[in-house]
Amino acid sequence: QVQLVESGGGLVQPGGSLRLSCAASGFTFSNSAMNWYRQAPGKERELVARITSAGITSNYADSVKGRFTISRDNAKNTVYLQMNNLKPEDTAVYYCNTRLVYWMKEYGYWGQGTQVTVSS
Repeated sequence: QVQLVESGGGLVQPGGSLRLSCAASGFTFSNSAMNWYRQAPGKERELVARITSAGITSNYADSVKGRFTISRDNAKNTVYLQMNNLKPEDTAVYYCNTRLVYWMKEYGYWGQGTQVTVSS
């Protein structure tokens, strides 16, 4: 079955950095675009970054452009989110996500999430 397992979250001071990882299994990782979402308390889940299957193209939310970088290692079935110059408003649970198509129907899969807290 499809599994997405995030790691790397924690408490960091403003201006600091964290690197999130998402280990994937149960599907052909190298054929799938991958996404990072986040959800802050009381807010809707929002798309932070996505990367195409070969890692050639990536897109970012305006709020994180220039600070976050998404990357992937298809040999390790892992996608990363490097977060630099973190701000208190980046505090959220971060989720790894992919969408797979079976029998012409799309299914979304999510990890359990990893908490990122930016505070002094």
